[in-house]
Amino acid sequence: MVQPLSLVEPPTPTGQSLPHNVEAEAALLGALMIDNRLAEDVQLKLRPDHFHEPLHGRIYEQILRLLDRNMIASPVTLRPLFEADEEMKELGGPSYLAQLTGSGAAIIGARDFADQIYDLALLRALVGVGREMVERALDTSEEVEPKGQIEEAEAALYRVAEEGGGEGGVKSFAQATRLAVQMAEKALNTGGGLSGVTTGLDTVNAKTGGLHHSDLIILAGRPGMGKTALATNFAFNAAQRYVRDIEDGIAPEKSAGAAVAFFSLEMSADQLATRILAEQSGISSENLRMGKISQLDFRNLARAAADLESLPLYIDDTPGLTIAALRTRARRLKRQKGIGLVVVDYLQLLQGTGRNSNENRVQEISEISRGLKTLAKELGVPVLALSQLSRAVEQREDKRPQLSDLRESGSIEQDADIVLFVYREEYYVASREPKRPVEGDDAKIFESYEQWQRDMERVYQLSELIIAKQRHGATGKVKMKFDAKITRFSDHIDADYLPEARG
Repeated sequence: MVQPLSLVEPPTPTGQSLPHNVEAEAALLGALMIDNRLAEDVQLKLRPDHFHEPLHGRIYEQILRLLDRNMIASPVTLRPLFEADEEMKELGGPSYLAQLTGSGAAIIGARDFADQIYDLALLRALVGVGREMVERALDTSEEVEPKGQIEEAEAALYRVAEEGGGEGGVKSFAQATRLAVQMAEKALNTGGGLSGVTTGLDTVNAKTGGLHHSDLIILAGRPGMGKTALATNFAFNAAQRYVRDIEDGIAPEKSAGAAVAFFSLEMSADQLATRILAEQSGISSENLRMGKISQLDFRNLARAAADLESLPLYIDDTPGLTIAALRTRARRLKRQKGIGLVVVDYLQLLQGTGRNSNENRVQEISEISRGLKTLAKELGVPVLALSQLSRAVEQREDKRPQLSDLRESGSIEQDADIVLFVYREEYYVASREPKRPVEGDDAKIFESYEQWQRDMERVYQLSELIIAKQRHGATGKVKMKFDAKITRFSDHIDADYLPEARG
């Protein structure tokens, strides 16, 4: 067996050398050069920077490059690539490559060597995070931001835990196929049509297939349209379905529901809880806030509150969150609570990481929308982000929103997998209420008011969910019922109201 390099290790904070096994690295490289087929399994997990000895990392990289070009990787074919390598010259030149193949027995344990090299790389990454945490915490020469340091440290630890110190997310087609089949199986088990997290509304699920993992879903609307109410309904329905599925013995990964993280940058946690309690108890949220309830109402309220105590719905109402802080908190909730859906109310209230207060707002929104999409992929959960619409909607006769109405629409529209708009014609008809006629008024005043009443009857409690963009399927519209008193959206069955055909 070749004598491995003798290195002077940089000390860790405890004075010890970094975790490594240069002998295992040498043995693995020798085995790869003897049997190139071993690289098929090893390269899915192991990268050149996982090797502790830089020379070994370079040799491994060149082996993979040769194999990628359908060439044989052996000491002979690798020799020209290392003629000028100074570190290899210190070991006697390219003949070092032949020395690595000296022990054919290493082929038997090649996969075990690869696993050990990978695990030790993770430990070194963990040491690096710890060292940086200590150094930054001790350095008070610059502006001290303890909370920022904690958030960055958590992000670094999450990368080590979830990505193996930066391991790429490359999947073989077989792996990707298995995931697709699992998704189809889930849709089949839930009665068909629902492959993602349920919204609780059958008509919406039928049109979208639910909220898909790794997707960024934008839910937008003008003030008064009920976008926060709809997002709250989705969150509650997903959490409730998750509890029900677990009680029925369904494995968490096969549940159509999910534990939910709700980042409420506009409303406080108790305001959101009041909305959910109003919806579940059937008591007006306004009456709840003002205490205008009977003893029977209070009993219904107490019963609803008791039922909701175990609901896996976690509300973070911290104001002024940055996108970096939100991602850190979401990772923590994923790790601690196993959340399967993230809701952000709303996107424009998040802040970018730039410290320049005069930074271009469009660029900041671009950073935020990219960060939310990255979070969805990183955690493998749907992220539902609410968004404002520009006032251009109010200038048109038809108040239905369009993609161009999204504020800073370029980046939001580009990053989103699905864009949903909430539209309630009732809101606009109600605002046009004419003068109430009295005895003696002109017939036109009576006629105008009667026409308005007919319009109100036509649109009463009706709302539309406009699917303006969907990567997975067709665009179109879904009709819903909205009870403003208890802020609840529900399915609306109307045979005359059919989704638009696929374009």
